[in-house]
Amino acid sequence: MKLAIGIGIAAIVWSALPSAAQTKVRVGNVNTASDIGIYLAHKKGFFKAEGLDVEFIGFDTAARMIAPLGTGELDVGGGTVSAGLYNAYARKIGITIVADKGSSKPGYNFSQLMVRKDLVDSGRYKTFADLKGLKIATAARGTGNAATLNFALKLGGLTFKDADIIELGFPQHAPAYANKAIDASITNEPSASLVEQRGLALRVDKKDEVYPNHQTAVLLYSDTFRKNRPDIALKFMRAYIKGVRVYNDALKGGRIAGPNADEVVAALVEYSEIKDAKLHRETTPAACDPDGGLNIASLDDDLAFFKAEGVIEDKSITAATVIDTSFAQKVVAELGPYKPQDAR
Repeated sequence: MKLAIGIGIAAIVWSALPSAAQTKVRVGNVNTASDIGIYLAHKKGFFKAEGLDVEFIGFDTAARMIAPLGTGELDVGGGTVSAGLYNAYARKIGITIVADKGSSKPGYNFSQLMVRKDLVDSGRYKTFADLKGLKIATAARGTGNAATLNFALKLGGLTFKDADIIELGFPQHAPAYANKAIDASITNEPSASLVEQRGLALRVDKKDEVYPNHQTAVLLYSDTFRKNRPDIALKFMRAYIKGVRVYNDALKGGRIAGPNADEVVAALVEYSEIKDAKLHRETTPAACDPDGGLNIASLDDDLAFFKAEGVIEDKSITAATVIDTSFAQKVVAELGPYKPQDAR
């Protein structure tokens, strides 16, 4: 009887302490479609299975994550690469790119050049050259979002000086179009589909000409996390890549339309600000490498743009300087390369 009571008390104590076994990981997110790998890892219990208690902290752009990542207030971040990342690295503020989080590949161009509908309908906008003189929104200067706009302007024979460029977070693009406060924008999904659904602006890069194969978003680790807690960082990466692979299983024909599309859409509805499942099914999803691979050439292109804009402090820095793919490589070595669901 005493033994039974002892076992019972031990069971009660153990059940009362489940959170103690979970390691807190603070993750910054910008509420775009490219956050889906993290959302799925959370929803499907991959983080929990690794003993991780993930706390999401919202930002309007990845550039705003740089300071808290550098101080260790954030463990993980993600979004478009910014000049601030390179400048922070040059100042010995530890932040590192560790995996792909989203790219614009043919059929999966989730970062869109948009122009206000009345300007297209009236003929004011017909080609990239007509961006001249327009008020154009990007999430922030010195980011991959701004680099995308730079490529669009170049296709029209223009430079940044030929347009009125303003900084505006993606959720503010729809009201800005409605109030005619902006004429054009580089807008990420799902905000792009929301803007188009409301008849406020149109996607004008129909052939994915602006920036094909652009490494649009990346996963970031703080050095405090990466160096001081490498075992936890590896666990996070394992769960993340599993989430990304679930996401890839849902991609088909440039839409979330694969065999497990329902659970991916459900995750987007649950975790993102857009609660319309139909809208998520109509968005152009991001491509996301199921093995965490990065397009370093694209990152170098963006860095060259940042240097040309005069926003990089150390001109000798390269993209490779701030990359550590060892965590993703270890996970892929363990799990094996990704195979599509129908090939398993």
